[in-house]
Amino acid sequence: MHDLITVFQLYWSFLKIGFTSFGGLSMIPLITSEMMGHGWMKASEISDIVAIAEMTPGPLGLNCATFAGLKAAGLLGATAANLGVLTPSLSLGILGAIFFAKFKESNIMQNILVGVRPACIAMVIGVVVTLSMSNYVTDAGISLISICIGIVDLLLLRFGKLGIPTVIIISAIIGIIVFGVLNL
Repeated sequence: MHDLITVFQLYWSFLKIGFTSFGGLSMIPLITSEMMGHGWMKASEISDIVAIAEMTPGPLGLNCATFAGLKAAGLLGATAANLGVLTPSLSLGILGAIFFAKFKESNIMQNILVGVRPACIAMVIGVVVTLSMSNYVTDAGISLISICIGIVDLLLLRFGKLGIPTVIIISAIIGIIVFGVLNL
């Protein structure tokens, strides 16, 4: 009986975390509060879990929920914590799909989408400009070598039909050789 109560508490705790945080690092204070508040973990254990969750592929909140749930109540606890942290996203996604399906032919919805599309394009352009400034501009000016690596990446992706992970590895190797070994 005690384990089922813990499993329910894990679900409830991570449901609150999922509804009140915005993902990523913003979840850590809430996770810390819930784990320590229930006595499931010490601060050092939470720190270890966050470090492991950061290194593990996947969303930080989901990884933390998995590790915290395992620590607190085993596999059933991990399942409950994952369901708790996913419930808000799933609920909002389902509601969004229902409303979109219901109103997709509406003139109001079409007008909203006409306004949303340029805003999305502007946000993507903003990200590209910001990343370009941090990747291709240094204190010494524009890095032509970095621009060349970027062009090679683009060509490999477009015409070399290589996957993104492969291109990232190739870029990392080129960067290590050019900037680390050759020190250009």
